Amino acid sequence: MLAKRKMQLKELSEKVDISVVNLSILKTGKGKAIRFSTLEALCKVLECQPGDILEYVEDKIVDL
Repeated sequence: MLAKRKMQLKELSEKVDISVVNLSILKTGKGKAIRFSTLEALCKVLECQPGDILEYVEDKIVDL
């Protein structure tokens, strides 16, 4: 969505008031949770729906 909106992570960070580090964690899929207020702010700024920026990936269970 950032590329579609021709927006840099830093600009999104300023508009949503979230640190670039935290947005980077979300962008790379390393985040484990997101607040609804954060999701709402991202969707508002990016003019999109949650499904446009979220993807469900089933956790893999590792046998020890």
